Amino acid sequence: MSVFGVGLPEMAVIAVVGLLVFGPKKLPELGRTLGKTLKAFQSASQEFSNAVMTETNALETSVSTTEQIASTATSSPAESVIEPEQHSAEDKS
Repeated sequence: MSVFGVGLPEMAVIAVVGLLVFGPKKLPELGRTLGKTLKAFQSASQEFSNAVMTETNALETSVSTTEQIASTATSSPAESVIEPEQHSAEDKS
């Protein structure tokens, strides 16, 4: 079992040092505070990830829309150039 690259023996040493430094009464409170902090960090990280994905999807949609408009715009001028010539040829007849 390893969490953040820290195995079980290392976690036991950290727990013993924490117990010696902070005492048995303060250690559960510190554990709760650390747990809440990690949960808040994970939540913020998830929100950031969701925001990045939302913006990425919006940009991809914008690019595909722009590509569609560009392909339509490149075919439209040719049609509009042909149409006036057809009308002028019909007018001359």
